[in-house]
Amino acid sequence: MTQLGFNIPSLIVFLVNFAILLGVLYMFAYKPIFRVIDQRAARIQESLEAADRARQEADQSQETTQQQLAETRREGQRLLDQARDMAEKYKEEERGKAKQEADAFLGRARAEIHRERDEAIDEVRSHFAELAITAAERVIERSLDASDHRDIIDKVLEESPPVSGGKAD
Repeated sequence: MTQLGFNIPSLIVFLVNFAILLGVLYMFAYKPIFRVIDQRAARIQESLEAADRARQEADQSQETTQQQLAETRREGQRLLDQARDMAEKYKEEERGKAKQEADAFLGRARAEIHRERDEAIDEVRSHFAELAITAAERVIERSLDASDHRDIIDKVLEESPPVSGGKAD
């Protein structure tokens, strides 16, 4: 091999030197570099897993938020329906109270009308009795005492047709 320009003892020294250099580099350079690369790969893997967990938690959180929002909407709708029902009930109660008050007012007004009508009838009878007495005095041209007056009034009232007022019922 010397003819090819290779010196075997030099080649063996070069190979041993290369093996020692390779061993030293492996021990002091490649191992730490591979260790750093492995650690970095592990951190990247952990970061990817953490990102995946965070995405899953975000999805769960969003789903939970959507469920809570839907529940809140249902609760709000239920409260609105309840408020409407209460308002309708209150309106009906107030309408009933107003009707009762109106009916009571009408009843009082009717009673007052009947009372005034009865008073008017009594007043007309009284005036009629006075007119009848005055007419009777002129006819018989003498004055009657109180018992005669009363007898004549009762007789006239019994014979006269009853006075009927317009009914306001």
